[in-house]
This record gives sequence, structure tokens and C-alpha cells, in this order.
Amino acid sequence: MYTIVKKKVLNSTVTMMDIYAPLVAKKAEAGQFIILRVDEDGERIPLTVAGYDRDAGTVKIIFQIVGGTTMRLNEKQEGESISDFVGPLGCPTKTEGIKKVCIVGGGVGCAIALPVAQKFHSLGVEVHSIIGFRNKDVLILEEEFKACSDKLTIMTDDGSYGRKGVVTLPLKEALEEKEAYDEVITIGPLIMMKFVVATTKPYGVPTTVSMNPIMIDGTGMCGGCRLTVGGKTKFACVDGPDFNGYEVDFEEAMARANMYQEFEQMEREHCCNLFKKEVK
Repeated sequence: MYTIVKKKVLNSTVTMMDIYAPLVAKKAEAGQFIILRVDEDGERIPLTVAGYDRDAGTVKIIFQIVGGTTMRLNEKQEGESISDFVGPLGCPTKTEGIKKVCIVGGGVGCAIALPVAQKFHSLGVEVHSIIGFRNKDVLILEEEFKACSDKLTIMTDDGSYGRKGVVTLPLKEALEEKEAYDEVITIGPLIMMKFVVATTKPYGVPTTVSMNPIMIDGTGMCGGCRLTVGGKTKFACVDGPDFNGYEVDFEEAMARANMYQEFEQMEREHCCNLFKKEVK
């Protein structure tokens, strides 16, 4: 069993937890992920490592409450435990040879982008971060990004905080102003990453995307996380989750991501009814 050492609500649908998992914390790196089960009868879900403390033996996760499992996980409180916490899985984000990087995060994807920005910052890399949200109410991790970014731009769709607009707006401005990025790394909704890649491509800036498709075992056995990258089948769990954005078939990835929306909605409604009955 893995104890929840700390729990913090970041906004109405996003929660952060520190999980005591010393063996995972010892090896975890930015860009990797874990797979957990809330209880012995629960499904396995992948969550990106949002941070780690090797001395304390804890791993930080940040999750959005979107389905039955994340609803059950969010019901857990500090001092309680979850059944399984396996990792680190996947390949760490590559940092070699990078002197100046632009990190582009969207929504809860910023939880994945943050440890990447922190890693580059710790290596002395110049970090420019662009993070985007629907509105001010769902903004997360502003202070954390400020601490590890030489330049931080916050965008909101409705202009309720920061600048109004999408993340590709300041990115394109920077590229037009000849910002010499060695790499752009983008993490967030598929549609956002697709347009970030479309923005950087005319300028020839290497662009990495972090893919988070449906996963089951996380070891390349099930094939559930397959993607088409450069015309070849890749598995996000073992070949990624980072890939060359220019080579990813986003249309296929988005079609696969939408396959389970109806099921997730049914599961969410089922869990809501169960919780209501428990409250009564």
C-alpha cells in the first residue's frame, strides 16, 4: 500500500497528491509516468510524474477528475493509501545539448510540463514557458512556473487572466522575433499540440510532444497506447511518451482518444450516483 502524504486541491477539478513510494522516487525523472490502482478491484491508470523528493521518498502526481477512477482517487485523504503505484515508466525527457528551450503547456498538461521546465532550469538552461487555460478559475501552478522560468507567459481563452488568446499566439511572436530556441516542448490537449507543431514547423524548430493515449499495462505488451509516428507504429509507454511532433499522426491519435468518451461519461455518472447514495 502507498500512503498519501499530502493532498492539495489546485482547482475545482484538479488535485495534487504526494505519494510515499521511495523506490519510484529514487529513479523517477522528468517526462516519465507511473501507473496506479486506487484499490485492488480498480482499473489501472497512467499519471505523469509531476515531481519527486528522493530524500522524503515521495512522488507527486496531479490529476484531473474526469472519470470513475479519478473520482475514487480524489475521495482519498491524507494518511490513507492506494493499492498500487508502479514506475517509473517511459523514457525521461531528453535534455542533452539544449541551451534555450520553450515549454508550452495547456490546462492540466501544465502539470506534466512543470517538472520538465524545472529539470531544464536546474541544468542552467534558459527556459521560456507559455501556459494556457480556459479562464482564471482553472489556472494552476503559476508560482511554480515563475520559479523555474526565465520568461513566463500566461494565456486564457477569455482574457480573465494574463493575455487573451491561445498559446500559439506568443509562441509565433517569439519565433518571428528570432528567438533561438534549440527546442520547443509542448504538453497538453492533442488539438493544442497539433497546432503548436503547425506553428513551429515553418521555422524549423525541433518540437517535441508528450503523448498520453489510453494505456493498460504500461510495458508495451497490450498495444493499447499505439501511435503512428513517422509512418511506423510506436508505443507511448515504452517508446515515449515524448515524440518528434513533426512525425506524429495527430488525426489518428485524436480519433483513438475519442473512442472511450461515452464509456467515461457512463462511468462518471455511475460513480456520482454511488457517492450520492453513500452520503445519504
